Amino acid sequence: MTDTALLVIDAQESFRQRASWHEVDSPTYLRNQQALIDGAVKKGWKIVRVFHAEPEGIFSLASGFVRPLAELRLDRPDLEFHKFRHSAFVGSPLEVFLIENGIRRLVISGIRSEQCCETTTRHGSDLGWQVDYVTEATHTMPLTDATGKTWTADELKARTAAVLDGRFARVCTISEALAYESLADEGRAAAA
Repeated sequence: MTDTALLVIDAQESFRQRASWHEVDSPTYLRNQQALIDGAVKKGWKIVRVFHAEPEGIFSLASGFVRPLAELRLDRPDLEFHKFRHSAFVGSPLEVFLIENGIRRLVISGIRSEQCCETTTRHGSDLGWQVDYVTEATHTMPLTDATGKTWTADELKARTAAVLDGRFARVCTISEALAYESLADEGRAAAA
């Protein structure tokens, strides 16, 4: 039995409809996201796939784009749902699912690094979960702020990692996340 759940947040075709999708290294993200999914499957972690939905536009259910990115293979997540807020916890079945399945650790991945992934990380930490934020398995696009400065995807990811690490999450690599032993296993090892 595992105490870990991988969250794959908003890895959906909606984002491919934006011109900014092509301005960043999408193939690297897709490769990294798949590596984390494959590793989670091998480890027996619970896997939660979350889609962002809105009433209109490319994130509306009617658009047909609220579906997994074509390159990602994940046949049967343990839980799949649509969210209508930035945090995957708001108005969703996530918290109940995690409690009912004895999950104590969340591994965060998906799109956008500084938006839904960061918000879900902070929310999960505040609710008491141990959170690993896997920056290399998150993705984002450039963003222009109110002063006119354009932040690159790499700058946004670095900023997100800096504000989360040691406060709301352990920022780690795919390898570090997959090397984790369950909290129960750590407790048995410490007692030995």
